[in-house]
Amino acid sequence: MALATSFVLALLAQGAPAVVEAPETSFDVGYEELVAGRDRAAVEAIEACAELEADDPARLINHGVALARIDQFDDARADFEAAAEADWSVELETADGQWVDSRRLARRALAALDRGDFARYYAMSMR
Repeated sequence: MALATSFVLALLAQGAPAVVEAPETSFDVGYEELVAGRDRAAVEAIEACAELEADDPARLINHGVALARIDQFDDARADFEAAAEADWSVELETADGQWVDSRRLARRALAALDRGDFARYYAMSMR
């Protein structure tokens, strides 16, 4: 599976929210948009990506991150929960070189949502 060698870039110093990149593929999981802080563009890119199944962990996690950053927390939670409870998962490499199961990464994103980390990110991005 192409996503088995995906990379995860931690966006906050505390490491909770993450963005999944699939550099060896030609399809768009919103990575460039998310890194650039263009969250609405990331949502559009991810939703327009026909190459990824709706239940793909990279798609769900990145879509959830983008939604959380634009204050759509309920929809973000639904994506993170779907990735956390998926029947299948992939190992994703974090920015610090650790391999993390996509379900575990989704649970981290849910915890970040519960702590309000995304709301703080949104507030910082508005300055």
